[in-house]
Amino acid sequence: MERAISGKELTTQRRTPMAIPKILGISGSLREASFNTQLMKAAIASYGTADVEIADLNLPLYDGDLEAKGIPEMVTKLGAQIAAADMLIVASPEYNKGISGVLKNALDWASRVPGTVFAAKPTLLIGAAAGRTGGETAYFMTRNCLSQLGAVVLATPAVLVAGVHNEFNEDGTLKSEQYQKSIG
Repeated sequence: MERAISGKELTTQRRTPMAIPKILGISGSLREASFNTQLMKAAIASYGTADVEIADLNLPLYDGDLEAKGIPEMVTKLGAQIAAADMLIVASPEYNKGISGVLKNALDWASRVPGTVFAAKPTLLIGAAAGRTGGETAYFMTRNCLSQLGAVVLATPAVLVAGVHNEFNEDGTLKSEQYQKSIG
């Protein structure tokens, strides 16, 4: 049975009380002005003092032949970042009612890195989309994928920002107090 638990509660369980949590942000969008990247950064900021890294998902497309020649260095780096993090914050955009190719490719590659980098990793999954559901379809697809990889996807908060084009200020902060409270 899944118990609703906050990301803050999980990160404090993994470290000593005075330790600064190490958070890895993963945005499934490569676009420079991505709303999902902005949402991910807002979620990270809600944790206060943290050691933060942002994953680079500019990876080659997964290919078994390429893997057979050796896992690319940038993929090994991503796997090491995931393994070292106390918590992941994953922002999943929705493209054509599905998970973004960039995010799926990164998850596929990370699953090929030796070891189980996602094992019991607390993961806050969030998303933003232009439609009315805020990327709900991609959210559940991404949640399923992360769960299969061994990540512990947090039951709350399930932050899905609908009508995203109207939800951010020019400086990248969220306009809605409701969304701010949801991630904070």
